[in-house]
Amino acid sequence: MDSSEAGALAYSERKEDIAPSTSNTLGPEEDEPKPKKVSRKRTAVNPPNAKAKKPKKARVSRPAQLGYTVHQGEDMLLVISSTTSQYGESAWTPPKKKGSKKKKKLTKGKVKAVQTKKKKKPIAKPKLANNPVAEEKRDTNLVMAQTVTDHRWGQSLPEEVLINIFQMVVIQDGAVPFLCRVGRVCRLWNAAASSPVLWRKVTVGHCWIAPGKTQLPKTEKRIKDTFDWLAQNRFSQLRDFSLYHWTKNASYAVEVVAQFCPHLRSLTLSHCTGLTATAFQCLGLHSRALQSINLQYSEFQVEGPLEYLENHGSQIKQFLFTHGLKNDRFLTAITRGYCPDLELLEVNTKLNSKDCELPVCIQALQTACPKLKTFRMLNVRPLHKTMRNAGDSALGFPLLEELCIATTSCSYMTDKDLWEILFGSTRLRVLDLRGCSRITPSGLATLPCPELECLFWGQYFSSNVGLSSPKAGIHMVTQKWCQSLQQLDLANQLFSKEDLEIAMSHLAQATEADTLRSLNLSGTRITPPALRSIIGQMTALSYLNLSSCRYLPRGLKRIYRGQEDIRQLLDKLE
Repeated sequence: MDSSEAGALAYSERKEDIAPSTSNTLGPEEDEPKPKKVSRKRTAVNPPNAKAKKPKKARVSRPAQLGYTVHQGEDMLLVISSTTSQYGESAWTPPKKKGSKKKKKLTKGKVKAVQTKKKKKPIAKPKLANNPVAEEKRDTNLVMAQTVTDHRWGQSLPEEVLINIFQMVVIQDGAVPFLCRVGRVCRLWNAAASSPVLWRKVTVGHCWIAPGKTQLPKTEKRIKDTFDWLAQNRFSQLRDFSLYHWTKNASYAVEVVAQFCPHLRSLTLSHCTGLTATAFQCLGLHSRALQSINLQYSEFQVEGPLEYLENHGSQIKQFLFTHGLKNDRFLTAITRGYCPDLELLEVNTKLNSKDCELPVCIQALQTACPKLKTFRMLNVRPLHKTMRNAGDSALGFPLLEELCIATTSCSYMTDKDLWEILFGSTRLRVLDLRGCSRITPSGLATLPCPELECLFWGQYFSSNVGLSSPKAGIHMVTQKWCQSLQQLDLANQLFSKEDLEIAMSHLAQATEADTLRSLNLSGTRITPPALRSIIGQMTALSYLNLSSCRYLPRGLKRIYRGQEDIRQLLDKLE
């Protein structure tokens, strides 16, 4: 018997054994025993005419792809999503399981406990074309990769994108404590937060303790250790450093910054106490690039800054301090020529200060600081001193662009004093004379400043406004600078309504320039016709203050912001 005959015989015998069980039609009353069920598993021997089953193709696991691409723009890095859904979901999702829920059968009257499991939310998968299989198992690897990518998006961003995001926050809120906090999120954020680009400008205020409370020894040691670590690990590219409200350890902070920050250019110490001369000596030894020093509202040993200006004043371009009996020695040192390249000089004092008189020799200052561009004396009353050997070779301030002599008290500044300061300042752009009630329009009209852009001449908190303020001539000022004025402040000036109408007409005639952006007429005698002429022509005007104007209707006495708001005012005036 050959192999083919043996196979046929085995097949026929197997068919006879199965036939009684499949063709049984007996009822329940018959006593014939039921045949045992025969396993339906296929044997190794196949029937001769059986069709061969096609082998299933192995599924290929697709790797998880990033859901974004990075493009370099003009001023920032752009992250563009590569998904197609407008809701930010993935382009591929696994299919739902088909089939209805069936109850489990109970066997032999015994009930089995069914364990409840948390139902996972099914994710719909788009149907694929030419797919003969109705149900498929999920690709576990792909689902896991997609889930990890969704939950760890912050760790998958490029470091350059994080640096640009952090830079926006640093510009608005400062580097400390923001960068210190985000650096503790993960390794990627720590690497981005430690970029030297983000630590070029640092401002440190109240840290570790509440304002006004004393420091314990442990807290003081913690402050020093933290500051040392920041200076050694983050301040390598520091340019601008500011320290506010430090009553202790201020000198220590300055010394550490001077030692570990060779690129330091600006130092601000505001409302700090306990500054010693050693700190300024350390600045002179290490900070060779320092150009700006701000000591306003701070307490320190005056000998330290004076010694620094005497030895290293040639590199200082900006110096700011608060008026005081001892601090006025700085101005004397500057007039002696210690800071020949000085470009900004600011002297201020508190608003409630009683001693506001500042003796200053303008001619000596002009000779010692010929490169001065900004000169501010805020809330102080300068008392002019004359030089004994004053020559005619003084050129004034030829590069001066801003002069501020604003005060809230009585001012002694006259037209002659103003001329002595500005007789050679042809580049002046900003002139702040708020509170200077003795200056007249004729004195302003004679100044050699052809392109003045900002004139602040309002009278605030002055007790003698009605006694010495001018009452006519404002039209000479607007006629002189009608083509260049961008901001004009005439608050509480007592010019007549006729003079104001002529002045506004001069500004309205400069239709080609149309440069006026801000106009403050609070407390003046401006009239509706004068307003109509100026508003109708100055289309760029975006700020208008008409509060407390006695010749205007009650509903119009307010502050207008925005061009649309001012246009509505024009409709009411018409």
